[in-house]
Amino acid sequence: MTPRSAQIPTGMRQPLADAIVALADTPDDVPGVDDRLRRLAELAADRIDAVDYAAVASRHGDGACTVAAGGDLVKSVEAASQDDSQDDSQDASDSEPGGDTTMAWPGFRDTAAEMGLGLVSVPLFTGSGTAIATLDLYGREVSAMAPLTAGICAAYDPDLPWPGDTEDVPAMDAGGEELVTGFAEALSVRATIQCALALIMANDKIKDQDAYLKLRVRAAGDGVSLSTAANTVIMSKFG
Repeated sequence: MTPRSAQIPTGMRQPLADAIVALADTPDDVPGVDDRLRRLAELAADRIDAVDYAAVASRHGDGACTVAAGGDLVKSVEAASQDDSQDDSQDASDSEPGGDTTMAWPGFRDTAAEMGLGLVSVPLFTGSGTAIATLDLYGREVSAMAPLTAGICAAYDPDLPWPGDTEDVPAMDAGGEELVTGFAEALSVRATIQCALALIMANDKIKDQDAYLKLRVRAAGDGVSLSTAANTVIMSKFG
């Protein structure tokens, strides 16, 4: 098992973990963020055994939701969404290899509750640290979702046991471990960027948005990621 504090080289990360970490290191104004969120839902539905449906819910409060399902669930999802509302549900993308699909489905959380699905929610954020959406993971076997819940909690709090470290919570499947490991690293990326922003604000006597813009410009000028630019700021102060 990969230690939670480890920084995994980009080329060695699994796709789901890489997508979560990359989003946390992506400037807010980069085009294609919606496509990245849709892809995250597809990867989660495809790679985590305990997850039957994955939905990306917007934080804009407009009820927007993109749902992904895989394999034999695709037809049942389409049928249920048509029953829920013929106007609210429509195809959002073509099917991809492996049978995954996504569709727009406002109100899916209510529908999932009626179906008795277990739910684990994971915040998704971009380079400024702002949570732009929530990755909602749904499973028909609620007990199978427990390791994911424990894993997300452990990503937030290193003092909590990792699933499988104790007899209370079983280990996650490979996809679940990929998700949680990626989320833990994404939190680390966000913390690094936020530390650099605090240093810039204190040094230049500017507000947080101006500090973020300054870091953004520095990263673009040097041709590096936000986290790399942030590390440079931190090292210049404490190195």
